[in-house]
Amino acid sequence: MRILVVNVNTTTSITESIGKQAEAAASADTEIVGLTPSFGAESVEGNYESHLAAIAVMERVRAYPEPFDAIIQAGYGEHGREGLQELFDVPVVDITEAAASTAQFLGRTYSVVTSLDRTVPLIEDRLTLAGLSSRCASVRASGMAVLDLERDPQAAVDAIAEQAVSAVRDDRAEVICLGCGGMSGLAERVVERTGAPVVDGVTAAVTIAESLVRLQLKTSKVRTYASRRSKNMTDWPPPQPKA
Repeated sequence: MRILVVNVNTTTSITESIGKQAEAAASADTEIVGLTPSFGAESVEGNYESHLAAIAVMERVRAYPEPFDAIIQAGYGEHGREGLQELFDVPVVDITEAAASTAQFLGRTYSVVTSLDRTVPLIEDRLTLAGLSSRCASVRASGMAVLDLERDPQAAVDAIAEQAVSAVRDDRAEVICLGCGGMSGLAERVVERTGAPVVDGVTAAVTIAESLVRLQLKTSKVRTYASRRSKNMTDWPPPQPKA
């Protein structure tokens, strides 16, 4: 089984971190392939960057030359999952939805702890669109930018854990979701601070993707995600990057 794990930003060190987290969760017979978009922002923290990332992710996957069995979109609250489902019939798993759906097996309510406050509405909208918002107690911002997670890991852990503790104490959350692909690997440290189960979206997405492949299930093409109609496209698609 081969699963493509696609970073939504162009920072290769984040792709590597996400890939390692995915590999740690994957079964022995699963190959994880980490992909970085060839264009876009170094970190995705807003609507424009998110819409641009959606196109970049789709084009990066489209350029991948080998067969694959599933796709994981490793961006929290980002746009684009629906486009991937239209382009491909393999299972497509978004880490936002993977974390939230997994959390609902573990407690009555969950909270998401993310990076900057400006990303909170994007995550809330994604959860609502996915039908996962009714049991969401809160979406909290740690105040740490995505790239700060690499620059100062200890400060990031402290900021994320502080918001997770507040979510459990003040919002009555019973499960915490780490709301950024760059937070992969922080779950154990947040568990230590909160005592609550902590769900990492990348890990959850790998497990869900593997299950869907083993069940031989594919994306439905009967309506919403039917393959796109053939038509003329002005100056599109762009030249394909080298794989």
